Parts: sequence; C-alpha cells; structure tokens
Amino acid sequence: MKRVDLKVGFQCNNRCRFCVQGNKREIYPNKADNEVREILKKRAKTHQGVVFTGGEPTIRKELIDWVKYAKKLGCKEIQIQTNGRLFSYKNYCQALIKAGANEFSPAIHGSRAEIHDYLTRAPGSFEQTVQGIKNLTSLGQYVGTNSVITRPNYKDLPNLAKLLVSLKVDQFQFAFMHINTLIAKDPQQTREIVPRHSKVEPYVKKGLQIGIEAGIPVMTEAIPYCFMKNYEGFVVEKIIPDTNVFDADFEVEDYTKYRKTQGKTKGPNCIKCQYFQTCEGPWKEYPEIFGWDEFKPVMK
Repeated sequence: MKRVDLKVGFQCNNRCRFCVQGNKREIYPNKADNEVREILKKRAKTHQGVVFTGGEPTIRKELIDWVKYAKKLGCKEIQIQTNGRLFSYKNYCQALIKAGANEFSPAIHGSRAEIHDYLTRAPGSFEQTVQGIKNLTSLGQYVGTNSVITRPNYKDLPNLAKLLVSLKVDQFQFAFMHINTLIAKDPQQTREIVPRHSKVEPYVKKGLQIGIEAGIPVMTEAIPYCFMKNYEGFVVEKIIPDTNVFDADFEVEDYTKYRKTQGKTKGPNCIKCQYFQTCEGPWKEYPEIFGWDEFKPVMK
C-alpha cells in the first residue's frame, strides 16, 4: 500500500531534546488548510494511506476535518503520528475515530515520567501519553508506539517494553535517533543525547524479546544489521511501505530511495557484509561524528 506522510506543521506541545526536526518550528509556518487538502486530493488516486504528522498534528484544530476529508477521498489507512498527549482526552479520541482515523502511533520514550518528561521537556507528558494509550486501547483502536533511542533512555528499553506489554499495545518500535544539525554542531548535546550503537544493542534485544514473548509485533528502525544478530527479522526497513513525504518546503517522492541515497550511508567494510544489499546502514550523521570502528561486517 502506498501512503502519504504529511507534515502539517512543526509546532509542538513538546520540545524533545532529540527531535529530528530541530528548529523547524522557528523557521516554517504551519501548512494552511487548503494546502493540506490539495495534497490529499492530489495523491488520493495513487496512495491508499495517509499519515498525519509534524511537529504535532493533534494541536491543529483542523485535524478532525482533514481526517474526514481523507476518508471521503477513499483513504483506507489513516494514521495519526503523535506524542499522544491530547489522546488523554477520551472525547478527542472518539472524535478522531468517528472522523475516520484507524491507526494511532503515539511516541513514548521511557517507562516512567522521570525519563520521558526529561526527554520531552514537558512535565506531565508521560502521564498524558500513557492515559492516551489506555483510552485508545479501551476504544478498540490499533496502537503502534514508537520510542526514540537516546543516551538517557537506552538502558530503560526493557522496562519500557514491559510497560508497553502491560498497556496492551498492538505493536512497538525502537528507533535509533536521527541526529539533527543542531545536535551535530554541539559537542555537549552530542555527548548528552546520542548513544553508541554498540552500547544500545543488548538493551534493544532485551526489549524486543519481552515483546516477542508476549506475542506482540516488535521492530527496530535505523539500526544496522551488524547490531541485530539473531534479531534480523525485526528490522522495519524491510517492510516500510512506499511513502511520499511532504515536508517543510519540499517533497520526497520516494522515501525508501531517499533513505538509501541521502539519509543513510555505508562504511568501507560494509561491502564485505552478507547484509550489504539489504541493510541501509546508519543515519549518515552518526559515522561523521563517531566513525566506523563499531561497525563489523557480518560474514557468512
């Protein structure tokens, strides 16, 4: 299924320390209502799904009407990619569901408020996001969470997995952070926020295993295969659908191609690896900062 990833604006009620969008909220205005509708209409004939994202799409008062419009145009899958805070209001969840939203992807970055709220820089956000997940599952909705792996939270991933299992989510994903330009230019932020792949590996696997044993679909994003031994089947890049991204002031027609040719990179020894053709490598900013020593080709 082809889908549209539609970034409706970069304003947000969190200010996450790791946010890949960096300072876009200070640079780009929100997409206007007619612009969003035009994109939806333009792609409706060729794309069967839409992901409303940002920034934070739920703070846009037009979101419910956009969901209704997407459904009217024939979209089969309508996903809300969000920090999940406004889902703590059950009536808001119900309004989105009635409008046609049928997939929800709230982001949660720690098993307790101390970690999550530190990363989001929004006191109370953990409690709201957890309540939002509870509201959605109680309403029978499909909930697939995303958690960004950072230095402050990577050791907590197994506990986070336990929490997600207890919340009865339909799936969960651990995504290695994409270093934005602001962090890349700041050595202190890099030390504080960016983890090393080799340190993260055992905690990711423990977290995945908890989900596997509970019978929940689990996956990782942006973790190369050389750090996924025995868990190669849980690399999400293999199944990401064809996606057309509408970003700030540009369009990415083929997100898979973009990741492989511009977003990610491969090192000098990657060609020796048995996963060379399958693996996309790390986000390009990571080896620019840390080098390639951690990356060991997997030999047959």
